Amino acid sequence: MNKEKKAVVIGSGFGGLALAIRLQTNGYQTTLLEKRDKPGGRAYVYEDDGFVFDGGPTVITDPSALEELFTQAGRSLSDYVELLPVDPMYRLCWEDGDVFDYTNDQAALERQIAARSSDDVAGYRRFLEFSKSVFQEGYIKLGAVPFLDFRSMIRVAPQLVKLQAYRSVYSVVSRYIRDDHLRQAFSFHPLLVGGNPFRTSSIYALIHALEREWGVWFARGGTGALINGLVRLFEDLGGTVRLNAEVDAITVRNNRATAVRTVDGWSAEVDAVASNADVVHTYKHLMRDSVRGPAQAKKLEKHSFSMSLFVIYFGLKKVHPNLQHHMVLFGPRYRELIKDIFDGPDLPDDFSLYLHAPTITDPSLAPEGCSAYYVLSPVPHLGNADIDWDEVGPKYADRILDYLEERYIPGLREDLVTMRLLTPFGFRDELNAHLGSAFSVEPVLTQSAWFRPHNRDDSIANLYLVGAGTHPGAGIPGVVGSAKATAALMLSDAGLSREAG
Repeated sequence: MNKEKKAVVIGSGFGGLALAIRLQTNGYQTTLLEKRDKPGGRAYVYEDDGFVFDGGPTVITDPSALEELFTQAGRSLSDYVELLPVDPMYRLCWEDGDVFDYTNDQAALERQIAARSSDDVAGYRRFLEFSKSVFQEGYIKLGAVPFLDFRSMIRVAPQLVKLQAYRSVYSVVSRYIRDDHLRQAFSFHPLLVGGNPFRTSSIYALIHALEREWGVWFARGGTGALINGLVRLFEDLGGTVRLNAEVDAITVRNNRATAVRTVDGWSAEVDAVASNADVVHTYKHLMRDSVRGPAQAKKLEKHSFSMSLFVIYFGLKKVHPNLQHHMVLFGPRYRELIKDIFDGPDLPDDFSLYLHAPTITDPSLAPEGCSAYYVLSPVPHLGNADIDWDEVGPKYADRILDYLEERYIPGLREDLVTMRLLTPFGFRDELNAHLGSAFSVEPVLTQSAWFRPHNRDDSIANLYLVGAGTHPGAGIPGVVGSAKATAALMLSDAGLSREAG
């Protein structure tokens, strides 16, 4: 096996790490470059006053996709990180006091559905069957298959039509379920990957079946512990991680990427480059000196992008055992609020929130007798709402904390030990996210599969993409799937051994 092939992966999010591991396992000498002082990308970890806060993704589904990274490298995930089950997977709360525990227990789910609307039990069963069918087609069969030409899209078109991929998630849920709260309970999932339930393809209803298949998990020590386990695996395989290594440019000559240069002057010649950075940033900034870069950036900027997020990380000197690990707190509006979030032009007066309370599952993330949280509010991206978050952010945080204290966490202000904010400005400046979008290209049908930025560039044969901005999309299973698709292309193109798994 030729060990001399050299690859650079830009960005150490889940997608970049998963790709680097697959490349290093199968014959590429791989260097992973990370702009920040810790790996993880959106899964960065903040540590304040003894509290540990996961910066981004906290819902781990499909542990088999993570396990595969280790087994194809001859290792076991359990030797690197421990995954803990979370049940209920989510607690959903409405302002009228209604509570729904979204569990993986079919009987418990159906009892809760029947309590609201007895007719919807049979409807839910039919929805679950539909979700399983799109799960098989959209995730199991196509999740790690790169769509590089239109013919590949045409081949799957009949099945997509049969599954009514042209309908929205909410539209399909509403065919089966009548109760308003239950419609929200079974249609909110696209928001977890940057999608609007009212215009995201019904293919994304597969997320429900995916969670029912494997459950929801959390890494002991936080999502950051899973990132650290992946880094350790990569380094055990002989890979190199360079932190504080912000990439300045990808050198392109004769339609090939020939080298990568960092801001501090480090550079390396490469046989292949893969970018886990934001797709617009990759072409607009990193490839600014090439013909391809600015032209492709201009095309990508015409896409619609997912919403942004406003996140408050906070620690309390008290434990609240009445909460659940993952909580979705619906505000007074659903359809109208989501429209405002995705289209702007202003910050809505109301909000719906996701509250993450990881110390319910793992108390070690806070000092003894304390508890750690983050709460996020989906907000318009900077292209849809021109908001000065430096000014608005602290006031918005006050509104959200007041709401939490009034309804869910009594005494919050008095018990507050530490707090930090992440606004759309942070997504733009720290993560180089176009328009401060939290999930990159919006997952609508006309921006999915072949219509999404491709896993391999169409013009530069040894330039590849991985992560939320390419196929299949955002979320941990999505970006790990993108890594599998991209790795298969890179290894095949380089004539290296095909991966196991």
